[in-house]
Amino acid sequence: MPRRPARRDFLNGIAIGAGGILASGWLAPAAADAAADPPAAQDIPGYYPPDLTGMRGSHRGSYETAHAERDGAHPAAPRATGEAYDLIIVGAGIGGLAAAHFYRARQPAARILILDNHDDFGGHAKRNEFHVDGRMLLANGGTWAIESPFPYSPVAAGLLAELGIDPPRLEQRDHHAQYYGGLSRGVFFDRETFGVDRLVPGLPPTSADGRAAASPAKWETFLARTPLAAQARADILEIETGTRDYFPGLDSDAKKDKLSRMSYQDYLRNVVGAHPSVIPFYAARTYDLFAVGIDGVTALDCWGLGFAGFAGLRLTPGAYPRMGFTAMGAATPGQAPYTFHFPDGNATVARLLVRKLVPDSLAGTTVDDIVTAAADYPKLDADGAPVRIRLSSTVVAVEHAGPVETARAVEVRYVRGGSTYAVRAPRVVMASWNMMIPYIIPTLPAEQKDALHYGVKVPLVYTKVAIRNWRAFAQLGVSAIETPGMYHSSIELDEPIDIGTYRASRSPDEPVVLRLLRAPCKPGLSERDQHRVGRAELLATPFAVFETNIRDQLARVLGPAGFDPARDVAAITVNRWPHGYAYEYNPLWDPESFFAGGPTPNMLARKPFGRITIANSDAAAAAYTDQAIDQAYRAVDELPEN
Repeated sequence: MPRRPARRDFLNGIAIGAGGILASGWLAPAAADAAADPPAAQDIPGYYPPDLTGMRGSHRGSYETAHAERDGAHPAAPRATGEAYDLIIVGAGIGGLAAAHFYRARQPAARILILDNHDDFGGHAKRNEFHVDGRMLLANGGTWAIESPFPYSPVAAGLLAELGIDPPRLEQRDHHAQYYGGLSRGVFFDRETFGVDRLVPGLPPTSADGRAAASPAKWETFLARTPLAAQARADILEIETGTRDYFPGLDSDAKKDKLSRMSYQDYLRNVVGAHPSVIPFYAARTYDLFAVGIDGVTALDCWGLGFAGFAGLRLTPGAYPRMGFTAMGAATPGQAPYTFHFPDGNATVARLLVRKLVPDSLAGTTVDDIVTAAADYPKLDADGAPVRIRLSSTVVAVEHAGPVETARAVEVRYVRGGSTYAVRAPRVVMASWNMMIPYIIPTLPAEQKDALHYGVKVPLVYTKVAIRNWRAFAQLGVSAIETPGMYHSSIELDEPIDIGTYRASRSPDEPVVLRLLRAPCKPGLSERDQHRVGRAELLATPFAVFETNIRDQLARVLGPAGFDPARDVAAITVNRWPHGYAYEYNPLWDPESFFAGGPTPNMLARKPFGRITIANSDAAAAAYTDQAIDQAYRAVDELPEN
């Protein structure tokens, strides 16, 4: 276990995002010329963030300047770059890139500057790239899939089509589940939670309405192999296969209303009557969508997502006003749901947008060849290019050049490589996270600042482990393992996708990427408070702690089948997102008016402010790629023409 994979935290000897912070107020622009600075890391040949391992996501150098600005320590006096742009966009995530695309569609000759605090573009849509035994392995560093729980808007669907993305067709053509040869899901019961370490394969499927659920016999067989007590096994069998109506005499809407006012945990314990020992079996099922456990998610949302225990209620398919955003489209009439992911997740969407904006930066012309194309990062910020993407550049101030009502320009100040710069444009789109905007634009109305601060972004960790083979999974008969009591709540072989010249692992003797999920939540608190606690934990946890837990967990779960972390782990990338998903309103904790048609904070937060508009998934209060695209379109539409 102590043998460590190689870690690459430096590019050509230059620390990524190494920015100094000086505690001094804003002064007049300095006379020094920006061209006198040494080249930025991004401009040096060989710069290639996707293949960095170790701590990624919100990596070292990406957040310190912003935190200092939040705490009142302003950078040194800015100096003018001397550049001229028609539009400046703060944030190079999918929202910011889409905003640039939409603006250039209206103004083909426009000059656009995109600034981002990270060392790579894509926002949460980051690419992890590994090279193991001569083979390229790709994985998502953040947002993973193009999903359709509800129809995409014409704008979002149109952009995907323009990029060459047809999710249902790609899913049918390129997704190859057969490569894993019928391997099942399993559950690992850890000794700290369940009294013994035991992996039980063959977890049966579940369904809220019972139609896709496994037979009682299959559940009995699975449960008999678990270390759970007899009462817990009986209660789980009832939850998974029972048909009792727990709310007799109520119609579907009345039942949905009751379910919307209790957590799934309370539903299982107080309505179904499950023994408390059942709760750990289900507790982490909501981590991947909400980053909180079943104590913080409504029973109604869990019904909408297909969780068990509702078959006897015979609820009418469809949304309900007090349903969370994630589950509201669970039964969209007339639409077959789909989920497709590129090998590097929605990083491919970001890369396709970048190729349209800066054509020389990525070779190829199709959705197939983009997957294996290597980005040429120095070309992203080339002199004279109509669109420039400037990385490791933390925006610390956005201010109208004069009164908001009459100003003809907006000044944007950013810190890069320890120096502070100022650049102006007649329009600015803030495609960054809501909670930082009030610090960057202190002249906003107080009510709008409060609205921007309301949502607490959802912290989570997407850990990727490149392993030299997956023989242990084949021997154990599993492709995915729920580990509800452990440091990471799940371990899965990455789903096999063949696209272009990229080929997924077909044989257990070939290398593959493991996907591990961690949600640093604190059960018992409100959802927003759980997110605050989790964010603090992630920022305080060094990579060494993650690595120790990863190796220990893999050894315990896979070790009985011969897996040796020292021998079989080739690389580890921890994609840490203290500010992850956009916050989606929760009927358990948020005001009733939010679900009764009243205004919500995101609606006030995204109001235009003079020549500044706001575009991000926070503006939709929904953590979906299509929502980021829709908000980008709205923000561009709201920009002043002159």
